Amino acid sequence: MNGTELRQKLKKASRIVVKVGSRVLVQRTGRPDLRRIKTLVRDLAALQERGHEVVLVSSGAIGTGVHTLGMSTRPTTLPELQMAAAVGQTRLMTLYDQLFSKHGCKIGQVLLTHADLNDRRRHLNARNTMQALLRNGIIPIVNENDVVAVDEIKFGDNDLLASLVALLIEADLLILLTTVDGFRMPAGAGRTRRVSFLEQVTDDVLGFAVGKGSNLSTGGMSSKLQAAGTVARMGASVVIANGRKDGILTQVVAGQDTGTLLANVSASTEPSLNGRKRWIAFFHKAQGSLTVDNGARDAIIGKGKSLLPIGIREVEGDFEAGAVVTLKTLDGLSFARGLTDYAASDIRQIKGRKTSEIEALLGSRDYDEVIHRDNLVVTGIENGS
Repeated sequence: MNGTELRQKLKKASRIVVKVGSRVLVQRTGRPDLRRIKTLVRDLAALQERGHEVVLVSSGAIGTGVHTLGMSTRPTTLPELQMAAAVGQTRLMTLYDQLFSKHGCKIGQVLLTHADLNDRRRHLNARNTMQALLRNGIIPIVNENDVVAVDEIKFGDNDLLASLVALLIEADLLILLTTVDGFRMPAGAGRTRRVSFLEQVTDDVLGFAVGKGSNLSTGGMSSKLQAAGTVARMGASVVIANGRKDGILTQVVAGQDTGTLLANVSASTEPSLNGRKRWIAFFHKAQGSLTVDNGARDAIIGKGKSLLPIGIREVEGDFEAGAVVTLKTLDGLSFARGLTDYAASDIRQIKGRKTSEIEALLGSRDYDEVIHRDNLVVTGIENGS
């Protein structure tokens, strides 16, 4: 299936997540761009009226707060950033409420931190709340809870947040609105060309990504591609498009060749992860890593086996039992994630040893596996952790 055929499938997207960045929503001064916001609201309301379920992941709170407080630049200290977010979030939601009401739409605010999605119970609560909003025809407006977020629980940017929201509610389509017309590649003589379709996000593709955010935003094309790649691997479609172009949402959902489409062409033949395995694979910041030998790697990837201590070569990090860790090959490439049955200190004692030796080494043998296959998710060979 080619890009043209995949774009036609966008017409049937039932649940759509739209992420809009700060540079689309606010002017250089931080003042909300009222005309642009009105257009966005109108288009989202039109999608809902046509029967689509819509979620908006909105940046702009800090930028709006910066302008309201008369600051000349984005603050750099955490308390001042949180102050700007507290002021700006109120202003931004009030504006959204006024504009959506004119189209007969109800909205609900959802503020998240990474800790909300990391904890299993809070994760399910967030999912259930958003599904309840959608069932009742209410448009959830999602943002990071910048007022209380610190580095340990921050998403980093709203591209990642949007991708996790799309995975959380099992959206059919994620639209990332930015200030360019999609991902662009060199075309010679100093020119670039828009890439209409990407089947996957590779290191080579990321090497061409430009745009590292601005003084009012934290994202860039690289973060958008990485976020998009994660969602596409799970079978949803993603379009990166120009949020300053009038009617862009309508054009995307109509299947027109605009922006850059990422879609997993083999998604229909791949088994989907259940909610719990999605939670393990995508909603945690790994607390450590285990390097395994080739035999363990092949058994996990090819045969769906558990990870036994004999296959572990190195342990990185200091974590307790029940932590999420990344599994790496001998070459240092990540390929899976899982919940450990043993703490890092125990794994260091039993790594490379047979299961039958665990009791003698630790004094007891609570589990035969370091990570049971039910708590293990193959994510694919990739760089980093």
